[in-house]
Amino acid sequence: MIGNNIYELRKKRGLTLSELASRSEISKSYLSNIERGLNQNPSINVLKKISLVLNVELKTLLKAEVSNEDTVFDKEWIDLVIELKERGIDKIQLQEYKTLIEFIKWQNQNITNKDKKSFK
Repeated sequence: MIGNNIYELRKKRGLTLSELASRSEISKSYLSNIERGLNQNPSINVLKKISLVLNVELKTLLKAEVSNEDTVFDKEWIDLVIELKERGIDKIQLQEYKTLIEFIKWQNQNITNKDKKSFK
């Protein structure tokens, strides 16, 4: 997804892979791996460098395509993901947080259900 977006934007700007890599100050092979989807998790710093050269906002690189509709992530969600990544929270840790969130939701539902029963 990200790699394809970078590829399409690079082509629209008339840049070669070498030009974008050089201007972004990242290696040509690394950029190639991103574009081909071999590296599906480039760092935010790398994406920022690429977005600056392509003259687009970071969210444009992160835009997802679903069937015929474009789904653009809300800026607040993108900022949250960027902040989590900058704070060193990886996908495995995020899964632990998701488990905690599910527990809190379950707990809140049970408290709400108990409150409803006490009013009867």
